[in-house]
Amino acid sequence: MATIRTRKFITNRILSRRQMVVDIIHPGKPNLSKDDLKEKLATMYRTTADVIMPFGFKTDFGGGRSTGFALIYDNVDALQKIEPKYRLQRFLPKKDKVGGRRQRKELKNRKKKVTGKKKTELGSCKRNGQ
Repeated sequence: MATIRTRKFITNRILSRRQMVVDIIHPGKPNLSKDDLKEKLATMYRTTADVIMPFGFKTDFGGGRSTGFALIYDNVDALQKIEPKYRLQRFLPKKDKVGGRRQRKELKNRKKKVTGKKKTELGSCKRNGQ
């Protein structure tokens, strides 16, 4: 069982969020996944897991303890507006890649040779079956 403690808790009204440093003590166990951490923080702070953004976790040397940062937004709209896109992408389901590896590379190289609107038309040629 991992123990979660928060410190340096700040309520940031301007960005409509609560921010804190999160300490996880997990002796003899691997790191806690971010999804599990979101669920546990949601119960601690009486909110839903979709407005919590954990990031920057480092495991101390020797293991057993991790420290990171968490932001709890007031609502999903504030989270979408303020959070950087790369952090939002981490919690979205991954998209399956279309076509094979060689096919994607050939399309990339064909797109290098044209400019403007032709690039979007290039991907939807009859030969690709789209």
